Amino acid sequence: MLKARLLRLDDQAHEHTHDHHQLVLSLTGRAEFEVNGRGGEVCRMRACLVPGDADHQFAGMGDNRMLIVDLDEQGTSSEDLALLTHLFETPRYPQLDADFQNLLSYAGAELGRYGSDPLLARALGGVLLRALHLRLFGEQAGRTPGALDLERLDGYILEHLARRISVAELAQVACLSPSHFHAQFKDSVGLTPHQYLLKTRLDSASRLLRESGLPLIRIAEECGFSSQSALTTAMRRYLGLTPKRLRGAQ
Repeated sequence: MLKARLLRLDDQAHEHTHDHHQLVLSLTGRAEFEVNGRGGEVCRMRACLVPGDADHQFAGMGDNRMLIVDLDEQGTSSEDLALLTHLFETPRYPQLDADFQNLLSYAGAELGRYGSDPLLARALGGVLLRALHLRLFGEQAGRTPGALDLERLDGYILEHLARRISVAELAQVACLSPSHFHAQFKDSVGLTPHQYLLKTRLDSASRLLRESGLPLIRIAEECGFSSQSALTTAMRRYLGLTPKRLRGAQ
């Protein structure tokens, strides 16, 4: 089953569960959702993926017009089943780029005009699902199924190294649930995500100590340590020397 329909969500909060997956998109206006305890907003720039059997609450916010795609796995091909498994493994609120918003506007207009045609509704729903899947997982095409994109993760970690990075945040970058990400990361890298983050912070701090004249407190800040003493303690514990000794050795 795959159905695409247009609907206005009223302001009154509703709570229910259904056995089919659901993609909720906004043509106009906004709505608040909470899926398995995870809250988020549906608007032109953000969708909501509701896995089948997930408890969810929702309410429209003023005038709104939603495009909703309902689908289950009965009679689904193995290729489409893999797509659904990826998309609906966990509740998500994916961000929508300008091209997708244009596609959404087109689909909404066609459904508004020919929504009684089930073949058209099914085709438009399938296009939206596939386009969203490519945006979430397209960069991983051609990789071994389930393989982590370590290059992408490393880039994200280095970009945000100066602040706290949670495992849940990295799992979202990898498009996996936190528990699956933790297990898969440990199998692939041989370290837990926390251990890998610390190693990356220490490697970056060591490089800055060797190659720059930055003050120690500045290096600690740029590498995500809470203080200069926290960096010193971590280096002494895991590298067996202090920042001063490392810099002096150069």
